[in-house]
Amino acid sequence: MDRFRFAEITGSEIMNHLGINLNYNIPGKWILAGEHAVLRGCEALVFPLNSKFLNFSYKASEKDFTLKLIGENSSDVEMIIWSVFEKALTEINLKRTDLKGELTITSHISFGAGMGASATLAVGISEFFKKLELLKTDSFSFAKKIEDLFHGESSGVDVAVALYQKPLLYKRGEPIIPLENVTLPRLYLSHCGVRGVTKDCVTKVKKMHELDSALAKQLDLQMSEAVVLFKKLLKESAPDLLAWMKAIKLSQNCFESWGLVPVEAQNHIDQLKNHGALACKMTGSGGGGYVLSLWQEDPPTVLSIE
Repeated sequence: MDRFRFAEITGSEIMNHLGINLNYNIPGKWILAGEHAVLRGCEALVFPLNSKFLNFSYKASEKDFTLKLIGENSSDVEMIIWSVFEKALTEINLKRTDLKGELTITSHISFGAGMGASATLAVGISEFFKKLELLKTDSFSFAKKIEDLFHGESSGVDVAVALYQKPLLYKRGEPIIPLENVTLPRLYLSHCGVRGVTKDCVTKVKKMHELDSALAKQLDLQMSEAVVLFKKLLKESAPDLLAWMKAIKLSQNCFESWGLVPVEAQNHIDQLKNHGALACKMTGSGGGGYVLSLWQEDPPTVLSIE
C-alpha cells in the first residue's frame, strides 16, 4: 500500500572538485488532473511521488566510462538507456569516450505505469551532466529533449515535477507555479495490472482531434474544468469529499471518452469501489498503469494496493 508522502526527497549528494562522486534521487510523479489536455495549453496539477524514484550513483575514476542498471524494471531501462545517453551526449557535443568513471542507476520505479519514469530518467541524466559541469543550458529544456525520445512530444509536466520535486501547477510555456499548503484527502495509488504506453495514448488522443475535433476540444475543456475544481479544493482547510468525488469523476470521464481505460483497469476500479473507494481515475497517460482512488477511510489491506 502506497499512501502519498510529500516530504522532500532524502539522499546524499557529495561533490569533490578533485574527483566528483555523486549520489542523488529523482522522484516519480502522480498527476491529479490535466492529463493530455496539458499538451494543448491547459493547466495540470502534478505532485512528486517520493516513494518511487531512480537513484544515480557516480564514482569518479580514470577508467573508461561504464553505465550499470540495477533494481526494479532495470531490464526495461537497459534496452533504451544507451540510445538515450548517446542523445544527451550529442546535445552537449561529447562522446562516450570523453567520460570516465562508473555511473550506476538503481530503479525503484515502474516504467509504463504513469509515474513519470521516463522523465525521472531524463532529469537524472540531465542532473548528472549538470553536476559534472558539462551542461551549459538549463536543465529543464535539456531534460525535455531527452524525454521527447520516449513520447515524441512531451508537455514537460513530468520533467518539471521531477526537477523541482514539489507539487506544481503547470501550464506549457508559462512560469511553473509551486503549490503551497495544499490539503489532500485520503488518496491512494494502485496498479491495474496492465502497462500503458504513453506514446500510444498521446497518439490516440491526437487522432481524436483530427477525426472529431468538436468532441476532442470538449474533453479538453472538461479536463480543464476538473483542474479548476481541484485548484479550489486544494486550498480548503478540510477536504470536501463530495466535491472531490465530482472532480475525480469529471476527469475520469475524459479518460473513458478518449478510450484510455482498458478492461483490466475498469475491473480494478470496480474492485476498488466494491471495497469502499468513493471515486477513481486513471493517472498519467492512461491505457494502464496506476489508478488514483479516493477513500473516506483507509482501504483494507486485503486489496494489496501498492
